[in-house]
Amino acid sequence: MKTVFISILMLLLPFLAIAQPPPTRSSKEILEDNRVKFSLYAPEAHDVNITGEWMQGYGSISFENGVMKRGPIVSEHLVKDASGLWTVTLGPIKPNSYGYNYIIDGVMVTDPSNVIVKRDGATLLSVLFIPGKESEYIDVKEVPHGSLNRVWYNSPTLGLYRRMLVYTPPGYETGTEKYPVLYLLHGGSIDEEGWTTMGKAHLILDNLIAQGKAKPMIIVMPNGYANQTAAPGEGPVIKNVPAPGMAFSYGAFEKSLVNDIIPFIESAYRVIPTKEGRAITGLSMGGMHSFNITLNNPDLFSYIGVFSAGVRNPSPEIENQIETLKASKPKLYWVGCGVTDPLAYTSTKALVELLKKHNFNFVYRESEGAHTWFTWRPYLTEFASLLFK
Repeated sequence: MKTVFISILMLLLPFLAIAQPPPTRSSKEILEDNRVKFSLYAPEAHDVNITGEWMQGYGSISFENGVMKRGPIVSEHLVKDASGLWTVTLGPIKPNSYGYNYIIDGVMVTDPSNVIVKRDGATLLSVLFIPGKESEYIDVKEVPHGSLNRVWYNSPTLGLYRRMLVYTPPGYETGTEKYPVLYLLHGGSIDEEGWTTMGKAHLILDNLIAQGKAKPMIIVMPNGYANQTAAPGEGPVIKNVPAPGMAFSYGAFEKSLVNDIIPFIESAYRVIPTKEGRAITGLSMGGMHSFNITLNNPDLFSYIGVFSAGVRNPSPEIENQIETLKASKPKLYWVGCGVTDPLAYTSTKALVELLKKHNFNFVYRESEGAHTWFTWRPYLTEFASLLFK
């Protein structure tokens, strides 16, 4: 019987060899000068391109007559050899974490030879990580690591059972110490997973804490849409509710954070339940959430951040609230935006001028960059290093 099996296998070997793609070391090979060679075996394809977050103009967004428009997809063409292997060498590419996709005959797909995939809202991206000094702050290092938990809680304000992500610092599970809390809010079209899958918040804090650059803290990352229970596929679909943008404009999530989330965290975790033990920040929509929550609750947070957001239409009510917030003497009000951000730069500058008008003590950072995670990850790094000191 064994002899028959071997004979059949020998007969099949030539056909198996034909069915397999030609050997390649990797679908992406990082060369010594940080150029990257991409390889894709697709013998039946007629046209293959690659699009990635390192490309100038990737994910560009603009406004036309008040309507948000996405720019054209930027990409690079791959060249096909006689075996059906498509290749292109790009760069040098700066050290960082990047998402990318292939476009095969007009259809965008993830890299079939790369098992590392991240989700940016409704988009799946293959991951390219280029190590180097610039990317050390988001790299997985041999340091003590905190825990990342997916926590369900009841929200009477919204009438929903909802999910959030909670990071606890190294040593939390085995200790008795109480910790301050950072409430970290995501932007539009994202969800509670965005600050970890895309923002690398847990790795940033692991590394900052290990280096003594940040105080150990708990980070709470809730879902910022009042009509969602959790990220896609992680909770039941809620019907007969406003669209996400409408849910944001109603301010329901902001009330839920104050009425439901903070009390839950302060009863379930060892935290410092005072103004001095609380910080809040967010990007884009989350920055607006932070702005609104702190204006409406001036005695709740000592540390406030607004990333790539702002106030578009200052009103007498807002100006009065800013005076009240100033009188509460927050220890830090941090504002930042990329100078090439068409969505938020104008409104951020309006916020800056409003704060100046009221002699509000604040920190402002402008950086090269647009409405992307390349802007927000460094912002979180600086903001977190300033907290609770």
